[in-house]
Amino acid sequence: MKHKLLTFILAGGMGERLFPLTLYRAKPAVPYLGSYRIIDFTLSNCLNSGIRQIFVLSQYRSESLERHLVQGWNFFHGPLGEFLITLPPPMRMGGEWYRGTADAIFQNLHVLEREKPLIVLILSGDHIYRMDYRKMIKFHEEKKADATIAAIPVPKKEAKRFGVMEINKEKKVIAFYEKEPEAPTIPGDPSQCLANMGVYVFETRILAEAVAKDSRKKNSSHDFGKNIFPEIIKEKNVYAFSLTDASPDSSNFWQDIGTLDSYYKTQISFLSKKPPFPLHFPNWYLHTYSPPYPPAEIENSNIKNSMISGGCKIKKSKIINSILGPNVFVENDCVIQDSIVMENCIIRKNSKVYKAILDKLIEVPENFIISVEEISKKKLPITITEEGIVVLPRGFKLEEKTLS
Repeated sequence: MKHKLLTFILAGGMGERLFPLTLYRAKPAVPYLGSYRIIDFTLSNCLNSGIRQIFVLSQYRSESLERHLVQGWNFFHGPLGEFLITLPPPMRMGGEWYRGTADAIFQNLHVLEREKPLIVLILSGDHIYRMDYRKMIKFHEEKKADATIAAIPVPKKEAKRFGVMEINKEKKVIAFYEKEPEAPTIPGDPSQCLANMGVYVFETRILAEAVAKDSRKKNSSHDFGKNIFPEIIKEKNVYAFSLTDASPDSSNFWQDIGTLDSYYKTQISFLSKKPPFPLHFPNWYLHTYSPPYPPAEIENSNIKNSMISGGCKIKKSKIINSILGPNVFVENDCVIQDSIVMENCIIRKNSKVYKAILDKLIEVPENFIISVEEISKKKLPITITEEGIVVLPRGFKLEEKTLS
């Protein structure tokens, strides 16, 4: 790139609606599709877009995230100016934690002053999508924009979940609505609205001025969608850029992993004949940390429509429409169906797991059944989502007394 670009990935969210999976880790560090973490999708987009100057803004329960970045993403070459550096709250501005997405950037304005980039790319670490950021940056430059927002069409009935933009024929943003049920639809398509993806390109000076001004407002949420964009579109040139124009595989898929149900459904959708996007796609690889486990071993088992990670050992069992993370042991005569089982879990013989999410280090006792019906009947202190997914937190102990 001719200009100097700096990238910030916002990765400090608590992920309260993903609890108990976020009991011990930040939302971007939650495992996804067996072998990955949620943040791997954003980082892989950067890598495939040739972006190698990255700051990750961490905060809540960051140990798991830090460990993953050190183990899996430590190949950036310093002598060539490459880096991947985590930035917890610097505590330079009154000793406060990051109070919002805009405040996270404001508290790190000293980084912009030191690095002096011409353009800043701001990303979220908890979204699932594929995007070539170079195309968005090119659009931003061609429009001579002050800021550019990546956008994707969403059904009008879902508009209340998103920030929605109203644009003119030149794709300039003329109004911004944050989670408004009656937000305007896309011109020519009354069934859809144009939603904010949480991917932004800013001219550095414009960004610094906007977050500094917002920091002085006592009634602000210090959020880009709620506070920054509704304000700057009044005076600055802000444009919308469509994901369709930058998707390497023409999938046009984007998902904010906001709830346990969306976390479950989007992963299971990758098992379908038409997944959100192909994981096996030439020249656009999804990178992660791979533990040194041996290949999966499958003995006399019936495996249908599932993903089995390295290190798994399955004996004479049925795995149907499920995702098994690394090093999962399944003993004889078990059934795992419509479920997500994370790393280092053990399913003892003759046990059944239906429509569940098992976090790491869970041992299911012999002859035990995990399902909505059984968990409800036994009145166990286990999370069941609105759509009937059983969720066990990391290391949850299914004691023998729960079998009665």
